[in-house]
Amino acid sequence: MALNVTQKLINDHLISGEMSPGEEIAIRIDQSLTQDATGTMVMLELEAMKLDKVKTELSAQYVDHNLLQADFKNADDHLFLKSASQRFGVWYSRPGNGVSHPVHMERFGKPGKTLIGSDSHTPAAGSLGMLSFGAGGIDVAMAMAGEPMFIKMPKVLGVKLTGELPDWVSAKDVVLEMLRRYDVDGCRGMIIEYYGPGLENLSAMDRHVIANMGTEMGATTTVFPSDKAVYTFLNTQARKEDWIEILADEGATYDLDDEIDLSKLVPLIACPSSPGNVVPVEEVAGRDVGQVVIGSSANPGLRDFWVVGEIMDGEMSHPEVSFDINPSSRQVIQNLTELGSVLKLVQAGARFHQSGCLGCIGMGQAPASDQISLRTMPRNFKGRSGIADDQVYLCSPETAAAAALTGKITDPREIEKKYNKSYPKFTYPDRELINTQMLVAPSDDGTDVELVKGPNIADFPEFEELQGSYEIPAIFKVGDNISTDEIMPAGARVLPFRSNIPGISDFVYYQMDETFADRARKAKERHHGFVVIGGDNYAQGSSREHAAIAPRYLGQVAVLAKSYARIGWQNLVNFGIVPLEFENPEDYESIEQNDMISIAGIRKALKNDQPIMLENKTRSKNIPLKHSMSKRQVDIVLAGGIINHFRKRGI
Repeated sequence: MALNVTQKLINDHLISGEMSPGEEIAIRIDQSLTQDATGTMVMLELEAMKLDKVKTELSAQYVDHNLLQADFKNADDHLFLKSASQRFGVWYSRPGNGVSHPVHMERFGKPGKTLIGSDSHTPAAGSLGMLSFGAGGIDVAMAMAGEPMFIKMPKVLGVKLTGELPDWVSAKDVVLEMLRRYDVDGCRGMIIEYYGPGLENLSAMDRHVIANMGTEMGATTTVFPSDKAVYTFLNTQARKEDWIEILADEGATYDLDDEIDLSKLVPLIACPSSPGNVVPVEEVAGRDVGQVVIGSSANPGLRDFWVVGEIMDGEMSHPEVSFDINPSSRQVIQNLTELGSVLKLVQAGARFHQSGCLGCIGMGQAPASDQISLRTMPRNFKGRSGIADDQVYLCSPETAAAAALTGKITDPREIEKKYNKSYPKFTYPDRELINTQMLVAPSDDGTDVELVKGPNIADFPEFEELQGSYEIPAIFKVGDNISTDEIMPAGARVLPFRSNIPGISDFVYYQMDETFADRARKAKERHHGFVVIGGDNYAQGSSREHAAIAPRYLGQVAVLAKSYARIGWQNLVNFGIVPLEFENPEDYESIEQNDMISIAGIRKALKNDQPIMLENKTRSKNIPLKHSMSKRQVDIVLAGGIINHFRKRGI
C-alpha cells in the first residue's frame, strides 16, 4: 500500500488503534515542548503525579510568553521553571532566548520524530517532516511521563502546490489563502499535508509559517515531507546528521484533496477579528495604520526580518506608525546583525524588543485606541492585543513593511512603483551563526533538586469525581467560535497568574462578562456547580488548559455545545468538565442564561453508554444530549480528571 507522509509518521509511532478516520489511536511521543505560560502548570502537574524524571527522548521548556517583569510574579515563575527543568530532566531555554517553535526547530527538531507541545502552534514543527501536536498541558505532562497521546484518527487533506510565488508574495500569503478557503473551522478533524512541485521553492522556514497557522483552521496538525529543503535548513544549523528523507510513496492518496497554484497568489490580509476573515490587500488599501509589528512564531525566520530591513533600507517609517520589531530568537538577532539588517531597521525608526512572544499574546506592544495594527502574527481575536477595541490585521512581512513606509494599508506591489525598489530575494547562508549559550541542559539526576516556589505559585487544585445527578443553573451562554482567549484571556494583567489557579480564575470570561467569576462562585456554593451553553466550534484557538482548569475550579460541571474545537474539547475531558453536545443543534435555542437545568443519572448514563436527557426546569422542556468521548475518556471524566485517573491506575 502506498503511504503518504502523514500515514508513514503515524504508522511508525502507532501503539494501538487503526488508521481509520474517527477511530481513537494511541501514538508514541518522542519529544515535548512547553512554554512558560502553560509550562508552569505542566510542571505542577508532574509534581502532582509524583514523577521522578521525564521519559521522552527530549523535553524542552521555553520562557517566551511571560517576559515582562513588572513585579515578582513572572520572575518567580522563571526560577520555578528552571528548578523544575533540573528536577525532571528537561532542557531549559532562558528568558530572552526566543520563541519556542523556531528555537525548537533550530536546535532540537528532527524529521520522523513526534512532538507534543503545550502550545497550539506546535504543529509548526511539521515543516521538518515531524508529526507534531498542540495539546493541553496535562496531555503534555502525560506524554512526558511516558504515556501515549490519544487522538481520533484525522482525515488527511492533501494540498498539492504547483508554480512559484510571485514577487511581493510570500509564505504567509499561502496560509492566508488556505484560511480564505477553509476559515477557522474548515479543517477540524484533519491533518493537512502539503506536497507537489511547488515545494521546491519553499524553504523550511517558509513551511514553518504555513504549518504554524494550520492551527487557525482547526487542523489537528500540518505535515510537510522531509526533503532537500529540510536538509539545507539542518545543514545551516550544523545538524545535517539529524536529517532523514521522508517522502510520500508514488501513488499515495489522500482522504481529501485541494490544490494551490502559487504563481496565482496575491498579497492577502486577515481583517479584524478573525484569522479567517481574509481578503486581498488591495481591497482594504488606504486605511490609516497606527502600528506595525514584525515577528512572532508565525513569521519567525531570518528572511522574514531581513526582507523588511531591505524594504525599509534608506527610508524612515511613517511618523504616525509605531514600527515594532519582535525578534523570534537571539540567534536571529545575531544573524540579522551580521547581515546588516539591524542597522537598516534601527535607522528606519524600528523599536526593537526582546526575543519572545510579547505582542502576539498581549504581553506589551498594545496598540493605541481606535488604531489599526498590522501584525505578522497568527491570531487577531478581539482583545488579544491587550485592548478591548483593537483592530488587528494579519499579514506578510512585505505587506507590514509597506504599511510602515506609507502609514496606510498598502499592497506591497505598489512599493516597487512608489519607491523604485526591486523585490528583495533572500538567499540563506551556508551556515548561520549558532547560539546555544542560553540553553541549559538537563541534569542526569534531579531527584534532590528542590522546586523553587514563589508566593504566586499555587499547588495544583484537587477536583472531586463526577456526581450521579445535577440540578444546576446555566450561568452563561455564548455563540459560535468562542476562543480560549475569550474564555481565559492572556495579556500582561492575566498571564502572570498562570501558575496560580485561584488567582487566574477571577478572569474567566472577563472580557465578555466581568461578573462571571462572582456568579460562578455563588452557583457553586448554592447548587454545587453550573454549566455553560456554547455554539459551534467551542474553545477554538490557543491550547491553554487554563480555559478548562479555571472554570472547573469555579465549579463548572459541563458545557452544552453544538460542537467543539479539538484541543479545547480534550482539555475539558482532562479536567473533568463533561463536553456534551446537543443531539439536535436547534435545541441550543431552548436554553437561556440563568435557566435551571437537571441532568439526572448522568454518571450512570456515561458509564453505561446510555442516552443522556437534560430537563430545562425553567422552561419545562426535555433536551436529548450526546457526547463524542471514548470509553477511556469517559473513565477520566468519571474520575474527576486525568490526574485522578492517573493516580487510580497506580502508575
